[in-house]
Amino acid sequence: MLGVNLGPGEYLDRVKTELDRLDRDEIRRFSDTVFECYSTNRFVFLCGNGGSGSNASHFCEDLGKGTIRREDYTNDAKRRLKVLSLTDNTPYILAWANDEGYDRVFVEQLKNLASPGDLLVAISGSGNSPNVLRAVEWANARGLHTFGLTGFSGGKLRQIAQHGLHVPIDDMGIVESIHLTVFHWVLDQLYSRISGDKS
Repeated sequence: MLGVNLGPGEYLDRVKTELDRLDRDEIRRFSDTVFECYSTNRFVFLCGNGGSGSNASHFCEDLGKGTIRREDYTNDAKRRLKVLSLTDNTPYILAWANDEGYDRVFVEQLKNLASPGDLLVAISGSGNSPNVLRAVEWANARGLHTFGLTGFSGGKLRQIAQHGLHVPIDDMGIVESIHLTVFHWVLDQLYSRISGDKS
């Protein structure tokens, strides 16, 4: 928690430094990977815990609503991005966690919903969340595309996800904030590509 010892100016300077260190090719690949799902009418699934789970829910909402123009909201002919956050089905999560273990709350949903060619976006600051790893392992073995967003050292997720975006800093708050910043750029790019609106 760098903010414990840094003032607001120093903290924001550190966030800027970490933003500057990001691999721009990884960010573009992330946008392209999500757009490919739209182009092929595949599903995008997201998962994460804690703040990463909140980011998964936020990004899901943005992708589902914010990739089309407002005037297309009532246009049933305009195809939309298929997207679902696995963090948001609370009764299902609680049932699997209570009966079989928390490490299965995401993978068991994928077993019901996912198909080869779909995309799993796995978010874990540490890269070592067992339920996220289990979902990625299952997805990799069944023909899904996987994209991992990590921080710290990247953990196991950085090793097993097919593609990824890594924020190499040992501060969960900054990692989660940078993930969300990237999500908003990706959203803007997808809006432009899906809606055709360059403004």
